Amino acid sequence: MTNNMTKSENNDDIWTVKAALDWTCGYLERKGDENPRLSAQWLLSEACGLSRIELYVNAARPLSLDERAVLRGYVTRRGRGEPLQYITGEVGFRHITVRVRPGVLIPRPETEVLVSEVLAALPAPARPRAFDSTISAAEGDQLAAAQAARALGVAGEREAAAAAEDAFDAERASEAAADSLAGPFASASPKPQTSGAGELLVADICTGSGCIACSLAYEHAGVRVVATDIAPEAVALARENAETLGLSDRVEVLQGNLGDAIDPRLRGSFDAVVSNPPYVPTDVLAQIPREVAAFEPALALDGGVDGLDLFRPLATWAHAALKPGGVFAAELHEGHLDQAAEVARAAGFADVRVVSDLAQRPRVLVAAKRSALVYH
Repeated sequence: MTNNMTKSENNDDIWTVKAALDWTCGYLERKGDENPRLSAQWLLSEACGLSRIELYVNAARPLSLDERAVLRGYVTRRGRGEPLQYITGEVGFRHITVRVRPGVLIPRPETEVLVSEVLAALPAPARPRAFDSTISAAEGDQLAAAQAARALGVAGEREAAAAAEDAFDAERASEAAADSLAGPFASASPKPQTSGAGELLVADICTGSGCIACSLAYEHAGVRVVATDIAPEAVALARENAETLGLSDRVEVLQGNLGDAIDPRLRGSFDAVVSNPPYVPTDVLAQIPREVAAFEPALALDGGVDGLDLFRPLATWAHAALKPGGVFAAELHEGHLDQAAEVARAAGFADVRVVSDLAQRPRVLVAAKRSALVYH
């Protein structure tokens, strides 16, 4: 880590949790860390496998040689400005923890507001059907056919049984037709444990780590998500997070620009389109903190002169992808939400509104696709 710590190790000094915490805090402060105490707690917690509270409860506990070595590596990286999340390899996001690594944007707290807006706009999850309390139309046809068989006798039984078999085949054919339109899920995994009527289809464009897609699927049992990203590193990480969280059956991650990778047969079938696209204006990008500029991918940050380079084609695609009444939500730069609202209206959206983030800065645009007109 440093000459001081190396000297302590060579002299077999006891390096306690408290001593390591105090030294790390001072070192990071000298390196210009904006919150050295918090950084020191985070790194030491990760190195020792202790919570932040446990650090103080176990202040006199000596660090093992392995723990010292891990901490030394962490502190060296942090001293160079590397984000804490990349060092520890994970970050909490709403009700889940996602893995993060260099090359993929680190999830931010303001993006949690984006997820909240989408969840609020979607219908609530369908309530599970009570066991054996109702039957489907096809099951009703089968039951009626069986009753008819009993009433008609042997000859009629064969005819009614054939009718029941036809009803069963019709139901399977209907399901197969629906599956053929399920896009990337058609040959994929089992359906979610919800009724078909309560199933909602969401597109997450520029998914990054997959934090939005995974949160939506985790928090809403009726949601299936098609997530896309142009960067192979992001696609791999988002798939990994979906797998780790047990959501691979309802989160499909595809590589491609915006919505290009999504099956065009799904056009007009999405209940929501959500995106946290690159939106930092180019001139603002030059002013962002060093640990962001030096370590996080510019591809996931730079939104062009006004931050709306990707939002413009995205708004057009989203309007075509959504079903009538569907919602479009995007996180954008605080200085360009009014322009974004105009872009959304020009794309055909109605009820366009702007939502502030946790710091009360305009951050999220929410818009709806007009419902289909009904003529009498």
